[in-house]
This record gives sequence, structure tokens and C-alpha cells, in this order.
Amino acid sequence: RSIFELWGHGRSEGELYASLKKYPMEKMFPYLQSDSTYKIRIHTFNKTLTQAQKIQKIDALEFLPFKGKVNLKNPEHVFWILEDYGMDPNNIPEEPFHLYFGRWIADGQRELIESYSVKKRHFIGNTSMDACLSFIMANHGRVKPNDIVYDPFVGTGGLLISSAHFGAYVCGCDIDYNTIHGLGKATRKNQKWRGPDENIRANLRQYGLEKYYLDALVSDSSRPIWRKGMLFDAIITDPPYGIREATRRTALQNETVKSAERSAENHIFVSSSYHLSDIFFDLLKFAAEYLVMGGRLVYWLPIYRPEYTEEIIPRHPCLKLISNCEQMLSSHTSRRLITMEKVKEFKDQDQNSYLLDGQYMPYRGHNSFREKYFSGVTKRIAREEKDNQK
Repeated sequence: RSIFELWGHGRSEGELYASLKKYPMEKMFPYLQSDSTYKIRIHTFNKTLTQAQKIQKIDALEFLPFKGKVNLKNPEHVFWILEDYGMDPNNIPEEPFHLYFGRWIADGQRELIESYSVKKRHFIGNTSMDACLSFIMANHGRVKPNDIVYDPFVGTGGLLISSAHFGAYVCGCDIDYNTIHGLGKATRKNQKWRGPDENIRANLRQYGLEKYYLDALVSDSSRPIWRKGMLFDAIITDPPYGIREATRRTALQNETVKSAERSAENHIFVSSSYHLSDIFFDLLKFAAEYLVMGGRLVYWLPIYRPEYTEEIIPRHPCLKLISNCEQMLSSHTSRRLITMEKVKEFKDQDQNSYLLDGQYMPYRGHNSFREKYFSGVTKRIAREEKDNQK
């Protein structure tokens, strides 16, 4: 949200004041001169203070050698008191868990969350990624101007938008012909069919980013169509989990055919089942082969929390795990934002290396993620019905 130069912190007001008194005066003085202006602001996490309480906390800092004048409208220097009251809105403590004081340096780009909101977007689908998470993923991918960013499960292109905002050229593919071409039933309420210009290109045009759009292809990510070589600076994607979008791939002759679908222009698509474990290991193999050295793979991994251990995160000898962050979905499910970096050049012997890895077998248990996800819903409904009968 913001960047501060930390001058002091503590678990109580006494600890905070003691910490501030130990901060080197030579670092304070440039911002406390008599010819400067300043103001002090207070921000509390998970609690609202009255104006009188805020003034009382500001007055308690009178021991700091402020020599300048207070200017509430346009100060040269802004100082913040930050108070953390925890994460539980139903159990807010009287006193904060942590207190911080520092000099404000810069704000982040949180305004992007609102200006790129999915609610205002021209073309959306069932699983269009939230704007905030899209930008977080682009940051994890270290996307920069003139990069080439690829999304193998592109959907309506939400992840391409965040990467294009940072100046990267973007492309993707998806197995769903109707989504790529903007055809079929609409996702929005009170709209039956998609309009003539509801497509990924129109989304980028909406934000003035069309010049960064390379293309989106109807293609099966499990059978790469690209020429061999290191093509992409980042691969940023959100594979389907089988909840709101089916996990599927094109069927071979020796596979059991799951379905046959007909789309516009007599396009016929034959699909077979595509297990979650296969989706993620295919993704890692693709990233290992097609990322440039130092390029990053960023993707979401669905997790059944009672069975989660770090050992089930798919690995590849060419990719180094950089970060693993959790987003809660329910009491028993979550998804992990996995960031990996290419550290070794891909060789033919790395093609199926995961089959020899003991980590492959534990993750295969998550092929039943859909059943485990809905098991919680079923249990909750049964519990509510039981409570209503009492």
C-alpha cells in the first residue's frame, strides 16, 4: 500500500516511544528543520479511532524535536503512526498488537484495483481473475516493458491485461473455441449472448493497451504448438480446477472420449479428461522448456487444506521455487500462488524427470480436489438443515 522509512516500533506505546528515542538524531534532523512543514497521520488496522483519540496519540509524540510548522493541506514531510489490531473483526483488542512510526516515502498503485475492476470490464467469463490478484501475479512474475508474457489458459485475458499495463507484449491460448472468439452465452446477468465485440482484444483496447496484444490461439496447452526454444520472459496463468471450468484436453484415438462439442463455423472439438496432477506437471515441463533463463512461472495451485504439505507442490529440476503464498477459499480449501524461476537450461533428459520424483505421487491425490471442494459445501448444508430442525 505504501512505503515508509521506519523510525520506531513496539508492542506497546512505551516500547514505541523507547524505540523512537533510540533512532539516530542525524537521520531525523533533515526532516525536522524550522523552515520545513509537516503533518502526522494515524492509520489503524481493524479498528476505528475517534478524532480525540488520534489527537491524543499525536500529542504524545511531543518529545520528538519537530521544529517546523504544521501544514495539514500540503506538507513537505508526512509522518504516520500505524497500529495493528489483528485480523479478527469479532475480537478487537483494546490495545494494538504492534505500533509503528515512520516517514512516508511513496504510495503504491492500489488505484489500479478500481480502474481495472472486472465489474467494469467489457468481456468477462466465469473465472475472470480479480484485478488485484492479476497485478500481484504480474509483480511476482517481475513483468517489465518489452517482455513477452504467455498465458496457456488465457480465458478472457485478465492476466494479459495486468502484464500489458507494465509494458509487456502478451499472448495466450485456450482450448475453448467460444471463449477465444467471444461467442456463445454471456456471463453477465441479464445478458443472454455475448456481443459482436466481446473478446480479449476489446478488453485490452478498453484500457489503451491494444498495441501490446500479440494474439490468442485456440490450442490445447497439453500439446504445445510452439517451435522449440526459449520464447517467453514470463508465464502467468490460472489453470482450471474443475469447479467452475472443466479440466479437459484434446483426445487421442486411444483415449476414452469424454465429449464432442460443436462451435461456430462447424468447429468440432473432442475432449478427454485431464487430471489436475497432469495439468500442473505439463505446465512445469512447458515452462522449463520455453522460459528464458531467469524467466518466471506464476500460477495458482488448489489445495485441500487438511492434507496439505509442502511436499505436494510440483517441482522440476530446471525451476527453482521462489515463493508460495496462500489465499483462503473456505475452511477446508485454499489455493497457493506459486512462483518459480528458471535456473537451468532444459535438456531432453528433463522431459519426464518428474516421473522419477517422489513428489509426483503425493500430488496425484489432489485429482479429487473437486469432490473434496464440494464435500465441504455438502457438509455445511447438512449441518444447516440439522440446525433448522432443532
